Amino acid sequence: MEQVKVLSAWFSPFGMRVLIALEEIGVKYDYLEEALPNKSELLLQMNPVHKKVPVLIHNNQPICESLIILQYIDETWDSKQVSPFDRALALFWADFADKKFFDSGIRIVKSKDEAQEQAKRDLLENLQFLEGALKEMSAGGSLPFFGGKVFGFVDIALAPYVSWFHIFETIGNFKIPFETEYPLLDAWSKRCMKRESVKKILPSSDRLLDRIFQIRKRFVVD
Repeated sequence: MEQVKVLSAWFSPFGMRVLIALEEIGVKYDYLEEALPNKSELLLQMNPVHKKVPVLIHNNQPICESLIILQYIDETWDSKQVSPFDRALALFWADFADKKFFDSGIRIVKSKDEAQEQAKRDLLENLQFLEGALKEMSAGGSLPFFGGKVFGFVDIALAPYVSWFHIFETIGNFKIPFETEYPLLDAWSKRCMKRESVKKILPSSDRLLDRIFQIRKRFVVD
Protein backbone atom coordinates (compact mmCIF):
# COMPACT_ATOMS: atom_id res chain seq x y z
CA MET A 1 0.00 0.00 0.00
CA GLU A 2 1.44 3.35 -1.09
CA GLN A 3 1.84 5.85 1.76
CA VAL A 4 1.98 9.60 1.23
CA LYS A 5 2.34 12.11 4.05
CA VAL A 6 2.84 15.87 4.03
CA LEU A 7 4.45 17.79 6.88
CA SER A 8 3.54 21.44 6.71
CA ALA A 9 2.06 24.46 8.48
CA TRP A 10 -1.34 25.73 7.41
CA PHE A 11 -0.10 29.26 6.66
CA SER A 12 2.88 28.22 4.51
CA PRO A 13 2.36 29.04 0.81
CA PHE A 14 5.06 26.48 0.02
CA GLY A 15 3.10 23.77 1.79
CA MET A 16 -0.14 24.91 0.15
CA ARG A 17 1.29 24.37 -3.33
CA VAL A 18 2.26 20.80 -2.48
CA LEU A 19 -1.24 20.06 -1.22
CA ILE A 20 -2.85 21.69 -4.26
CA ALA A 21 -0.69 19.54 -6.56
CA LEU A 22 -1.73 16.35 -4.76
CA GLU A 23 -5.38 17.39 -4.84
CA GLU A 24 -5.18 18.18 -8.56
CA ILE A 25 -3.82 14.75 -9.41
CA GLY A 26 -6.00 12.92 -6.90
CA VAL A 27 -3.25 11.42 -4.76
CA LYS A 28 -4.47 10.41 -1.30
CA TYR A 29 -2.29 11.69 1.53
CA ASP A 30 -2.14 12.20 5.28
CA TYR A 31 -1.57 15.77 6.39
CA LEU A 32 0.51 16.36 9.52
CA GLU A 33 0.39 19.91 10.89
CA GLU A 34 3.60 21.35 12.30
CA ALA A 35 3.03 23.78 15.16
CA LEU A 36 5.88 26.10 14.21
CA PRO A 37 8.24 27.24 15.59
CA ASN A 38 8.07 24.07 17.75
CA LYS A 39 9.38 21.52 15.26
CA SER A 40 8.44 17.90 15.68
CA GLU A 41 10.95 15.10 15.94
CA LEU A 42 9.55 13.73 12.68
CA LEU A 43 10.27 16.99 10.86
CA LEU A 44 13.82 17.14 12.23
CA GLN A 45 14.32 13.53 11.19
CA MET A 46 12.86 13.94 7.70
CA ASN A 47 14.52 17.29 6.92
CA PRO A 48 17.67 17.47 9.07
CA VAL A 49 19.44 19.90 6.71
CA HIS A 50 16.95 22.79 6.48
CA LYS A 51 14.55 21.75 9.24
CA LYS A 52 11.70 23.39 7.31
CA VAL A 53 8.29 22.55 5.93
CA PRO A 54 6.98 21.29 3.63
CA VAL A 55 8.22 17.72 3.48
CA LEU A 56 6.61 15.06 1.33
CA ILE A 57 7.10 11.56 2.71
CA HIS A 58 6.48 8.89 0.08
CA ASN A 59 6.78 5.32 1.35
CA ASN A 60 8.96 6.56 4.22
CA GLN A 61 11.30 8.48 1.88
CA PRO A 62 11.40 12.28 2.42
CA ILE A 63 11.45 14.84 -0.37
CA CYS A 64 12.15 18.44 0.70
CA GLU A 65 11.84 21.94 -0.82
CA SER A 66 8.50 22.69 -2.40
CA LEU A 67 9.51 23.14 -6.04
CA ILE A 68 11.52 19.93 -5.90
CA ILE A 69 8.46 18.25 -4.39
CA LEU A 70 6.29 19.55 -7.25
CA GLN A 71 8.75 18.07 -9.76
CA TYR A 72 8.66 14.79 -7.88
CA ILE A 73 4.85 14.75 -7.89
CA ASP A 74 4.84 15.43 -11.64
CA GLU A 75 7.32 12.67 -12.38
CA THR A 76 5.72 10.14 -10.03
CA TRP A 77 1.98 10.57 -10.57
CA ASP A 78 1.25 12.96 -13.44
CA SER A 79 1.03 11.56 -16.95
CA LYS A 80 1.15 14.87 -18.87
CA GLN A 81 4.03 15.08 -21.30
CA VAL A 82 6.00 18.34 -21.02
CA SER A 83 8.90 19.32 -23.24
CA PRO A 84 12.27 20.01 -21.60
CA PHE A 85 12.00 23.67 -22.66
CA ASP A 86 8.52 24.11 -21.18
CA ARG A 87 9.62 22.44 -17.97
CA ALA A 88 12.68 24.69 -17.70
CA LEU A 89 10.53 27.77 -18.39
CA ALA A 90 8.04 26.73 -15.72
CA LEU A 91 10.82 26.17 -13.20
CA PHE A 92 12.32 29.56 -14.00
CA TRP A 93 9.10 31.47 -13.31
CA ALA A 94 8.20 29.46 -10.23
CA ASP A 95 11.68 30.14 -8.87
CA PHE A 96 11.35 33.82 -9.81
CA ALA A 97 8.08 34.05 -7.89
CA ASP A 98 9.73 32.69 -4.76
CA LYS A 99 13.01 34.59 -4.91
CA LYS A 100 11.74 37.93 -6.21
CA PHE A 101 7.97 38.38 -5.81
CA PHE A 102 7.44 36.63 -2.48
CA ASP A 103 10.71 37.96 -1.13
CA SER A 104 9.55 41.53 -1.78
CA GLY A 105 6.22 40.72 -0.14
CA ILE A 106 7.88 39.34 2.97
CA ARG A 107 10.00 42.48 3.17
CA ILE A 108 6.75 44.46 3.28
CA VAL A 109 5.68 42.31 6.24
CA LYS A 110 8.98 42.63 8.09
CA SER A 111 9.77 46.31 7.58
CA LYS A 112 8.42 49.85 7.77
CA ASP A 113 9.17 53.37 6.52
CA GLU A 114 11.51 53.62 3.52
CA ALA A 115 12.48 49.95 3.62
CA GLN A 116 8.82 49.02 3.30
CA GLU A 117 8.27 51.58 0.54
CA GLN A 118 11.15 50.04 -1.44
CA ALA A 119 9.70 46.59 -0.89
CA LYS A 120 6.35 47.78 -2.27
CA ARG A 121 8.04 49.19 -5.36
CA ASP A 122 9.90 45.92 -5.85
CA LEU A 123 6.71 43.90 -5.47
CA LEU A 124 4.92 45.93 -8.15
CA GLU A 125 7.89 45.58 -10.49
CA ASN A 126 7.95 41.82 -9.93
CA LEU A 127 4.23 41.61 -10.62
CA GLN A 128 4.91 43.31 -13.95
CA PHE A 129 7.39 40.58 -14.83
CA LEU A 130 4.82 37.92 -13.91
CA GLU A 131 2.17 39.71 -15.98
CA GLY A 132 4.54 39.56 -18.95
CA ALA A 133 5.30 35.89 -18.36
CA LEU A 134 1.60 35.07 -18.19
CA LYS A 135 0.98 36.97 -21.42
CA GLU A 136 3.72 34.99 -23.17
CA MET A 137 2.75 31.59 -21.76
CA SER A 138 -1.00 32.03 -22.30
CA ALA A 139 -0.78 33.08 -25.96
CA GLY A 140 -1.35 36.74 -25.22
CA GLY A 141 -4.03 36.03 -22.66
CA SER A 142 -6.21 33.90 -24.93
CA LEU A 143 -5.51 30.83 -22.78
CA PRO A 144 -6.47 30.73 -19.10
CA PHE A 145 -3.29 29.66 -17.30
CA PHE A 146 0.49 29.84 -17.21
CA GLY A 147 0.23 26.24 -18.37
CA GLY A 148 -1.82 27.34 -21.37
CA LYS A 149 -5.03 25.34 -21.41
CA VAL A 150 -4.08 23.34 -18.33
CA PHE A 151 -3.61 24.34 -14.70
CA GLY A 152 0.07 23.44 -14.65
CA PHE A 153 3.32 23.70 -12.70
CA VAL A 154 3.59 27.50 -12.55
CA ASP A 155 -0.10 27.88 -11.75
CA ILE A 156 0.18 25.47 -8.83
CA ALA A 157 3.37 27.13 -7.60
CA LEU A 158 1.83 30.62 -7.70
CA ALA A 159 -1.77 29.89 -6.67
CA PRO A 160 -1.09 30.12 -2.89
CA TYR A 161 0.20 33.67 -3.35
CA VAL A 162 -3.31 34.77 -4.35
CA SER A 163 -4.27 34.58 -0.68
CA TRP A 164 -1.26 36.79 0.19
CA PHE A 165 -2.16 39.75 -2.06
CA HIS A 166 -4.57 41.08 0.57
CA ILE A 167 -1.91 40.56 3.26
CA PHE A 168 0.66 42.69 1.46
CA GLU A 169 -1.89 45.42 0.70
CA THR A 170 -3.14 45.57 4.28
CA ILE A 171 0.24 45.61 5.98
CA GLY A 172 1.76 47.90 3.35
CA ASN A 173 -1.28 50.19 3.39
CA PHE A 174 -1.51 50.39 -0.41
CA LYS A 175 -3.56 48.98 -3.27
CA ILE A 176 -2.15 46.70 -5.96
CA PRO A 177 -3.63 48.02 -9.24
CA PHE A 178 -4.54 44.63 -10.67
CA GLU A 179 -7.38 45.73 -12.96
CA THR A 180 -5.38 48.50 -14.65
CA GLU A 181 -1.75 47.30 -14.49
CA TYR A 182 -2.00 43.53 -14.20
CA PRO A 183 -5.29 42.51 -15.86
CA LEU A 184 -4.10 39.07 -16.92
CA LEU A 185 -2.95 38.25 -13.39
CA ASP A 186 -6.23 39.59 -12.06
CA ALA A 187 -8.26 37.28 -14.31
CA TRP A 188 -5.88 34.38 -13.64
CA SER A 189 -6.17 34.74 -9.85
CA LYS A 190 -9.97 34.69 -10.09
CA ARG A 191 -9.83 31.49 -12.15
CA CYS A 192 -7.51 29.93 -9.58
CA MET A 193 -9.92 30.69 -6.75
CA LYS A 194 -12.67 28.80 -8.56
CA ARG A 195 -10.71 25.54 -8.65
CA GLU A 196 -11.77 22.98 -6.07
CA SER A 197 -8.18 22.14 -5.15
CA VAL A 198 -7.37 25.80 -4.42
CA LYS A 199 -10.60 26.49 -2.54
CA LYS A 200 -10.00 23.44 -0.38
CA ILE A 201 -6.40 24.29 0.57
CA LEU A 202 -6.13 28.07 0.82
CA PRO A 203 -7.02 29.54 4.25
CA SER A 204 -9.30 32.54 4.62
CA SER A 205 -7.66 35.95 4.22
CA ASP A 206 -8.70 36.99 7.73
CA ARG A 207 -7.18 33.93 9.37
CA LEU A 208 -3.98 34.31 7.39
CA LEU A 209 -3.79 38.03 8.14
CA ASP A 210 -4.02 37.40 11.89
CA ARG A 211 -1.12 34.95 11.65
CA ILE A 212 1.04 37.28 9.56
CA PHE A 213 0.48 40.17 11.99
CA GLN A 214 1.84 37.87 14.71
CA ILE A 215 4.93 37.21 12.59
CA ARG A 216 5.35 40.95 11.90
CA LYS A 217 5.45 41.70 15.64
CA ARG A 218 8.66 39.67 15.89
CA PHE A 219 10.40 41.99 13.44
CA VAL A 220 8.74 45.40 13.61
CA VAL A 221 7.53 47.72 16.37
CA ASP A 222 4.78 49.83 14.79
